[in-house]
Amino acid sequence: MNTEDPEENPVQRKIIHVDMDAFYASVEQRDNPEYRGKPVVVGGTPEQRGVVAACSYEARKFGIHSAMSATQAHQRCPQAIFLKPRFTAYREVSEEIQAVFRQFTDLVEPLSLDEAYLDVTHNQDYSGSATLIAKEIKRLIKEKTDLNASAGVSYNKFLAKIASDMDKPDGLYLITPEQGPEFIKTLPVRQFHGIGKATEKRMKEFGIHTGEDLLQRDLNELVKKFGKAGHFYYSISRGIDHRPVNNQRIRKSVGKETTFSKDMGDINEMFSILEELSSSVSRILFGKNLSAQTITLKVKYADFEQITRSRTIEKPTLSASNIFETVKDLLTNTEVGKRKVRLLGVSTSKLQEKGDDQRNKTEQMDLL
Repeated sequence: MNTEDPEENPVQRKIIHVDMDAFYASVEQRDNPEYRGKPVVVGGTPEQRGVVAACSYEARKFGIHSAMSATQAHQRCPQAIFLKPRFTAYREVSEEIQAVFRQFTDLVEPLSLDEAYLDVTHNQDYSGSATLIAKEIKRLIKEKTDLNASAGVSYNKFLAKIASDMDKPDGLYLITPEQGPEFIKTLPVRQFHGIGKATEKRMKEFGIHTGEDLLQRDLNELVKKFGKAGHFYYSISRGIDHRPVNNQRIRKSVGKETTFSKDMGDINEMFSILEELSSSVSRILFGKNLSAQTITLKVKYADFEQITRSRTIEKPTLSASNIFETVKDLLTNTEVGKRKVRLLGVSTSKLQEKGDDQRNKTEQMDLL
């Protein structure tokens, strides 16, 4: 198996994005046959302050989704089965899945326990067909774990990621180099990986609703409006993404930030935004089985001056409330209130893998 770096010819890459279907909930249904066919919610419970980390497809029919409060999920589906996560079980299954990936290539970039990019450009098995390789990967995962995976196949990471969402659950979707640019034109910007609710709102205010709208904007416009991310948006609107699959990536920090469409001066509004950002960071840590000991607040003032304030806490945490209380306190140690703000960010570092799910159980459930 040849695993040389295909960086020099990125257009010819064959990238597969594999994403397990409702991973945590599916593991629970597999291991507990009495839960099969029933709405299962993994994460916080209605009695606790917490959120949905994952839910089965049966639960999704009631409008339940990740990041929803457990209380709201219970209101939508009182008969749902609420379960605390079992990280040890999920990690064991993840290791089985990773072993399947490495049968086909050494160029595997895990994104979390349940998804990864694979570069199979130089794999000549199955006549060199990435689609057939993806089909075999799905078959082996099912055989070894009794779980379903969805796969997206394309010529870059951006399109492979989108493709894996197109035909869930148990899907397999191909976007060829010939199809890519036209495919992107039809996509709502919310479906672009990397564009969240805040950026979507700003794009719509700028008159950008679809990939085709994005394509009409020149690079200078996008950079002026969205900063360095404008370069990425300009490229992906044209189906261009040269990022290689990185099998040596070590995550050093987890963070989220948002830029306001108008400079903000209301500190209570900022507290609300920091709470949302803290919740997002907490969910990422949860999904990656990580906790963090250093919490950092980022503030960019209206005049573009940027500052950071950090605090290293005694014990690593993934609790959203702990993160929020820390950044809220850090915010009071800035000139916010006297100066308007155009960006707020929350990040965590000094990351550690969580151990068995029996440790720090209470904190693991405090995801909101």
